[in-house]
Amino acid sequence: MKTTYIKLSLAIFILIGISSCKKNEATVSDYDTAEYNKDITADSVSSVAKMSVKDKQFIKTANVNMEVKDVYDATISIEKSVQDLGGFVTNSNLRSNVFSEDSYNTSDNEAMLVKKYQTENTMQVRVPTEKLGELLTFINDKKLFLNSRVINAEDVTASIKYAELEGKRIKKTGENISELKTTKDKVNLSNENMSEENPNMDVADHLKYSTVDIYIKEPQLRIAEIAVTNTTNIDNKYKFAFFYSAKNAFVEGFYLIQRIFVGLIMIWPILLIAGFGFYFYRKNQSKRKAIQATKE
Repeated sequence: MKTTYIKLSLAIFILIGISSCKKNEATVSDYDTAEYNKDITADSVSSVAKMSVKDKQFIKTANVNMEVKDVYDATISIEKSVQDLGGFVTNSNLRSNVFSEDSYNTSDNEAMLVKKYQTENTMQVRVPTEKLGELLTFINDKKLFLNSRVINAEDVTASIKYAELEGKRIKKTGENISELKTTKDKVNLSNENMSEENPNMDVADHLKYSTVDIYIKEPQLRIAEIAVTNTTNIDNKYKFAFFYSAKNAFVEGFYLIQRIFVGLIMIWPILLIAGFGFYFYRKNQSKRKAIQATKE
């Protein structure tokens, strides 16, 4: 009896566990999967970009490659968002790659030019480092499909400490140089000492503003239909004009006669010699005929 009771208890426990699992599965399936993934992605973007560690300083950069519904609209939105966040656009190269271009005649005077193309844009923007997470979250909302996203956080704490020491050294060197007599060597030393400050300024700039490289494109080809002129019909219309061509032929014929006449004038010595030759030849032939007639 006790064994039967234990078996029944185990069976009831198993049934309750299965029911609970099915309930949890139904809850997850009822939730909008796309929105769920979107929320997770947005949170992960924000958390990674806003990463902060005590006593550490990072130069943050990001690279985003994704597909969007409309590249032009997405570009305008991203550029506006960057400006609203206090950043700026350093490069935006929007272009349409044409894969085919065909012209179809629709009437004697009109035709339709059909282009199949794909639009893409390569951008580089800079935003205040503390606003990087907001920008990446905004960009994420524009995507249809995310190909890749890379966020880098370079630890430059040691470099900054070294730069501070270098700054003190440069300042001290500058003070020492200022005590020297004014000569050409002093000017050169001063210029070299000041140029060493430039790398420190570059690091400070990259700490303040994060660089984001963005590549967006449309997933499929678009088709553009452009009304143009039927060039084939225009070519046929003016390809041959009979009356105009006949008039030109008559004029050209008249000019040809003139050129022939002028050419004959230019070779008059040859014609004169040929005329004398022909005269003597005929005269000689006449004499021979007269002699033959006398003999007969």
